[in-house]
Amino acid sequence: MMEPGNVQRSTPNVQRSNAEGASSLDVGRWTLDVERSSERAAIFIRDVSLTFPGKRLGDEIAVLDHVSARVAKGEFVCLVGPSGCGKSTLLNIVGGFLTASSGEVLVEGQPVHGPDPRRIFVFQENGVFPWLNVRDNVGFGLRGKSKEEREKTIAHYIAMVGLTGFEDAYPRELSGGMRQRVEIARALAANPDIIYMDEPFGALDFITRLKMRADLVRIWQAEKKTILFVTHDIEEAVQLADRVLIMSKRPATIQQVVEIDLARPRDLDSPRYLEKRDEIFRIMGMSLRVGETLSV
Repeated sequence: MMEPGNVQRSTPNVQRSNAEGASSLDVGRWTLDVERSSERAAIFIRDVSLTFPGKRLGDEIAVLDHVSARVAKGEFVCLVGPSGCGKSTLLNIVGGFLTASSGEVLVEGQPVHGPDPRRIFVFQENGVFPWLNVRDNVGFGLRGKSKEEREKTIAHYIAMVGLTGFEDAYPRELSGGMRQRVEIARALAANPDIIYMDEPFGALDFITRLKMRADLVRIWQAEKKTILFVTHDIEEAVQLADRVLIMSKRPATIQQVVEIDLARPRDLDSPRYLEKRDEIFRIMGMSLRVGETLSV
C-alpha cells in the first residue's frame, strides 16, 4: 500500500458522485481512497497508462493516462466514455491481453501478467464455437470434471439462461440473443471469480437488449460474480451497475464515478433513475436534446 505522499498525480480533477448526487473528492484524495481499498478489491487498477507507437518514428499516441479504480468482490461496475477513449483497451489490460506502459493491475491481490482461466471474457459477438452445439459450447471449460458433474453443471446453466430444449441446436440455428445466452452460460459454467464483458449486447436489437439486461441482472444476483462491463450505452449502464466509471476523452482517465443507489429491478420511469441517467449525460457533455451538445 502506498503512503499518502506517493499518491500525487498530475492528472485532471476527478470527482465522485455520492448517493445524494454531490461531487466530493478531487483526484488526489480519490486515488488515495483507491490505494487504501486495494486489499479488499477484486480488481485494483493503479495508475495505469498506455501509449502506442505513432505512424512516424518517435511519435507516441497516448491512450490511457494514470487510470486508477477498484471493483469490489461481487460488485457490478460499468465503464462508459466517449467512443474510442480506451474502454475496451483498459478492459483488455485488466484481463491480461494487453500490457500497460506503466502502472499495475491487481486481481484478487495478485498482479496480472496474462489471461487467467479464473476470469472469463464475454465479447460482443462471435464468442461461441460454431462447430459445437449449445450443450458442448456451455460445457467447453468443464473437461476436467466427471461426466455426471459436467452434465449436471451444463443442465443447470442452460436452464438458468432459458435455453432448455435447445441443447442440440448449433449457433447458426439460434438468434443473436440466444447466442449471447450461450456465451454467458459457458462463462458461468466455468465458475470464474470475475467476468469481463465487452459490449456483449451491442449487436442486439433494442427489445432483445432489454431482455438480456434483465436476465443478466437476475443471473448476477443469483451467482454473486464480480462483473466489469464495458458499454457505450448510458441507459444500459444505469440499468445494470452498482457504480459507473466515466472515462474522459483520450488520453483517458477516470473522469468521475457515479454510484447507482437504486433498488433492483429498476424502474426506468422513476425520477431517481432518470436523475442518474441525466447526470451521466451531463458529465459526458451530452444534451438530452437531439442535435445539441453541451460544453464541458
